[in-house]
Amino acid sequence: MPVFHAHIPKGRYTRDRKMAIGNALNQSLVQGLGIPEGDRFIVISEHGDDELFIHPTFMDMARTEGAMIIEVLIGAHRPIADKRKLMAAMTRLLEADAAVSPDDVFIAFVPVPNENFSFGRGIAQLADIDPKW
Repeated sequence: MPVFHAHIPKGRYTRDRKMAIGNALNQSLVQGLGIPEGDRFIVISEHGDDELFIHPTFMDMARTEGAMIIEVLIGAHRPIADKRKLMAAMTRLLEADAAVSPDDVFIAFVPVPNENFSFGRGIAQLADIDPKW
């Protein structure tokens, strides 16, 4: 159910690395939260240097020119333990599978009530159930 939107610097990542980023984000759900692999909703947007501003050292990070911001729309029911697991899985898999430094990954969770998700057909499929994942 989480939806990822990765904001990356334009021209820094090849098609193959962008695919690896998408795959790593999807696998972070599977490995970190036990979410079905088919729950894959990911947007990757490239931004020019006049559109993406990330401080290179804020919070004692050593960010490169490949630094990115990843917004995650996540069910509001998720406890902090789940968010920590997902953050850890995201950074681990992005580093292992897409060669992205953990310092280059800024993550922002946006909690969304389950009734605000529709997987299609204009139906709020999760409005009246507690997802098992």
